[in-house]
Amino acid sequence: MAQGNSTAGYAEKADKLAAQYESVTFEEVHAAILPYLPPPGRALDIGAGTGRDAAALASRGFAVTAVEPTAELRAHGQRLHAGRGIAWIDDMLPDLAAVMALGERFDAIFLTAVWMHLDAGERTRAMANLAALAAPGGRLFMTLRHGPVPPGRRMFDVSGEETAVLAAGHGFAARHMASYPDMLGRSDISWTALVLDAPL
Repeated sequence: MAQGNSTAGYAEKADKLAAQYESVTFEEVHAAILPYLPPPGRALDIGAGTGRDAAALASRGFAVTAVEPTAELRAHGQRLHAGRGIAWIDDMLPDLAAVMALGERFDAIFLTAVWMHLDAGERTRAMANLAALAAPGGRLFMTLRHGPVPPGRRMFDVSGEETAVLAAGHGFAARHMASYPDMLGRSDISWTALVLDAPL
């Protein structure tokens, strides 16, 4: 699939990024939101990168669909986490056309370090699609990166509060919001974790 601006800078750095992503665990990255993980069901990992989170969810009993538009990162994920039963899809926000075509709903949807790559119009379109993909009572888990934009990347300054308001317009209710420092020790970067409940 042709990559849009939101994936700029990832393909050429895929090997380095793969090592970086796998250097921290799912449990470390998502410590603040693990208490809100629902019982095993269907999980969708959007912008799955190397599949670290997808593999962790699969090990917890979830049936996982991993969405990653950058072929180089997807290849790393398929190699590193082979045999986990993860269904990999080449697709991307905001439209998620291939995922939408599956006709499935998901109990847990993860967007880790993804949302800030979308501009305001794209975020509006994407949230409507996330609402359509969430199972009744499902949960949306998001992490937002704050700080300088790396060279060659496309990122926007988007807050947890702004994201929760946008989500509320599509029926989601904010269950949890927390800020935390960068796991890789970068002092100029911080993160926000969000847990949003889909309507029943």
